[in-house]
Amino acid sequence: MNLPNSLTLTRICLAPLLVVVLLTNFQGRTILGVPNELVGAAIFGLASVTDWLDGYLARRRKQITAFGQVIDPSADKLLTCAALISLVRMDVASAWMVTVIIGREFAVTALRQLAYARGVAMPASRLGKIKMVAQVVAILALILAHGADGQRRPLFLIGHAGLWVVMLAALASAVDYFRRFNDLANRRIADFSAGRDQRSDRKAG
Repeated sequence: MNLPNSLTLTRICLAPLLVVVLLTNFQGRTILGVPNELVGAAIFGLASVTDWLDGYLARRRKQITAFGQVIDPSADKLLTCAALISLVRMDVASAWMVTVIIGREFAVTALRQLAYARGVAMPASRLGKIKMVAQVVAILALILAHGADGQRRPLFLIGHAGLWVVMLAALASAVDYFRRFNDLANRRIADFSAGRDQRSDRKAG
């Protein structure tokens, strides 16, 4: 088990911990004197850092593995789903927006895994990277917007604006992924047909 994959597994372990911290009604909504929201934001922030760090280390150390390529996006989706569903439960995120975002995540993940199974890599698009940054900002803002003293309006507005950016970027990038997959599939079919025609010509000659 190399370091990048260990960081990915750490992110998977942090996802359920985040849910426990955000949704458990601790006495005074504090953990060792620290508000739940600050602890939750710290956990999510740490997990988000590991998301960047594992990819960076894997490329720098040349430790990109098949296991890492499969488990890394799954860890990302688990963390994102855990955070967004918790925010809906905390009444600081709209359920319909979260449903659209999570639905897109599963659809694109399935598409990329299908492409990978066919030997084709589909790297993240620029829109996907914009979505990821907006997602981290939105989730952190919405976690911190919830408090024992009520909603903190500025953070709540920032979080919801971020969610709109996430949702629009998610839908646009999903269209881009499906377009690229369709192009790759059509190219494969065209190459196969061309190869078959060439073999037929050689046999006929």
